[in-house]
Amino acid sequence: MPSILPAGKAAPEFRLNVTPDQKLSLSELRGKPVILAFYPADWSPVCGDQMALYNEVLSEFQKHGAELIGISVDGVWCHEAFAKDRRLHFPLAADFEPKGAVAKAYGAYRPGEGVSERALFVIDRNGTIVWSYLSPVAINPGADGILQALENLAK
Repeated sequence: MPSILPAGKAAPEFRLNVTPDQKLSLSELRGKPVILAFYPADWSPVCGDQMALYNEVLSEFQKHGAELIGISVDGVWCHEAFAKDRRLHFPLAADFEPKGAVAKAYGAYRPGEGVSERALFVIDRNGTIVWSYLSPVAINPGADGILQALENLAK
């Protein structure tokens, strides 16, 4: 079982494409809580369910001022089609080239398959990981842990 970055660690900086001509960096979101949802692949059944669930509870995340970013090794064109099909209202970042570099930095890469783990991170306003969770790849981790971490941040 891989070892993802634990709470208390600084979240590694990244700059990834969220559209063919737009990039997003973690540092741009400094001052807000950030949720990183690493997932193996667009179009897989569990990933589709997980991202659809986060889309449904997005307003709950936003009540805490949090930004959600989905991250997988799929390319921007694949993300664009997936997000349009699922009507997602949050960015999907392409950890495409060098493949999985951001997932590797967070300890959330599956080298045997060449995809991201199903890993979640909540990062505070200062860029420190306050909660992380590695889910079995075939199981949707839900949103309860994320919401609890966001509530704890507000205390």
